Amino acid sequence: MGLLDTILGRSKPVPPDLDQLFALPSAALTLQAGAGFSPTGRGSVCFAGVEGGEFARLKQDVRELLDMDVSEEDLAEGGAPEGEAPVRFSRDSYGYTWLLAQRAPDDIPALVNDLHAVNTLLQDGGFGPQLLCSLLSFQDAEKRPLALVYLYKRGSFFPFAPLTGGAEKRDSQLELQIRAVLGDDLRVEPDLARWFPVWGAPGL
Repeated sequence: MGLLDTILGRSKPVPPDLDQLFALPSAALTLQAGAGFSPTGRGSVCFAGVEGGEFARLKQDVRELLDMDVSEEDLAEGGAPEGEAPVRFSRDSYGYTWLLAQRAPDDIPALVNDLHAVNTLLQDGGFGPQLLCSLLSFQDAEKRPLALVYLYKRGSFFPFAPLTGGAEKRDSQLELQIRAVLGDDLRVEPDLARWFPVWGAPGL
């Protein structure tokens, strides 16, 4: 870091560390015990800038990586053959691509392994700069949604709690409560300005 960076308060980004994802199963247990939020079995990866033939190859690689053999009809109906984790690609209104993976709600380690494998595939394929975030979805007894979001370029997590009802509003008080509950389970992003909303994230 140079003198000018120090004066202006700029800092180098935290080197990406995908292994941080492996802290999620333990954090899920803490979240369930301390705040009553249980895993839904759904997780997503968000990335940008993959088009055309590259995108088609990427989809095929992901399906092979996760041992998938699910027809487009199965995916459209949200189902999959028994014993396999559904995977679905979509694109949001901002042009970002999402990959949604699903496992049994009580098999979070397998879901985290899937997310880690997909992120590693993208990084090894040269798409590391396009990776934006990964998230794991939760809900409580009142069906309130919550996500633990991993920021790829920051190497940190933050909670995101959208309010139900259609309006793009979030429960900031709940997010701060979740931060306190998690304690040392995850490397929580200290800069609240970087707790950006992921409206409409698949699986949330």
